[in-house]
Amino acid sequence: MSLTKPSQDPRFEALVLLVPALAIYAIFALYPMVNVVALSFQKWNGLDPVRQFVGFENYNAIFTKDPVFWVAFRNTIIWTLMSLAFPPVIGLLLALGLNQKIFGRNSLRAIFYLPVIIAPIAVATMWKWMYDPFFGLFSQLLTNWGLQGWIQDWLGDRDIALYSVFVAYLWQTVGFSMVLFLAGLQSVSQTLVEAAHIDGAGRWAVFRHVTLPALRPTLTIVIVLSLITSLKAFDIVYGLTGGGPAQSTQMLALWAFTQAMQIFDFGRGAAISVVLLLITLAIVIPYMRWSQKNEEQES
Repeated sequence: MSLTKPSQDPRFEALVLLVPALAIYAIFALYPMVNVVALSFQKWNGLDPVRQFVGFENYNAIFTKDPVFWVAFRNTIIWTLMSLAFPPVIGLLLALGLNQKIFGRNSLRAIFYLPVIIAPIAVATMWKWMYDPFFGLFSQLLTNWGLQGWIQDWLGDRDIALYSVFVAYLWQTVGFSMVLFLAGLQSVSQTLVEAAHIDGAGRWAVFRHVTLPALRPTLTIVIVLSLITSLKAFDIVYGLTGGGPAQSTQMLALWAFTQAMQIFDFGRGAAISVVLLLITLAIVIPYMRWSQKNEEQES
């Protein structure tokens, strides 16, 4: 008589392991998302027990009657383009430099990564002091260097406020891209690098034909995460300018919060959030499919 137990279906075992994670995801992510979509078709001030169904009125209002929405939309696009250009490029350069055998590289890695773990509102408080045109760090340095004419109202001038806020955001986020690229550089075959050097390839040729192809999966991750993070930029903008001056730093995520939590129009706030979600999906999904298609063609 055999004492061995019949083997279970591996698909059933996988389902059992996935159920707790799926339940948590459904409760804390999927349900709120569905609820926001439903709320975007309703009118609610956050206090009334009954929500009033208004159809597409909230969407019509933000597209045709809300000029701040389009300002926030433009700022979000500018912010996203800068986020796709600067943090990944600077993070890659830092990773390439700190992947070399230099003195104190572990300490330098920690220093560059340190801003990532600081709360964004704390970063905003710190940079708000540094940007102060009278007593801030930058003003003091420019004064000491005899460059008083360069002192600006960094957060009060509507022409430069958005870019000033982005510099603080860049300082905080570039370390995250650096760490991801450092992890990706560990997958670069040193055998191929040495073979390329033996064949007479220079540093740029090695980077272009050996290092960069090996980093493409990491680059995809960095681009997608940078895109998602930039589209939902909120706390550092809220802490530094609150969307001012004159809405010049207003962002879609911040304007959705303002509509819901300060104006108490949760329907319009939800509609702006849904628009932001659709923009994110419209960019991320095609990029992921394009990147996956290129990887399959090269493999």
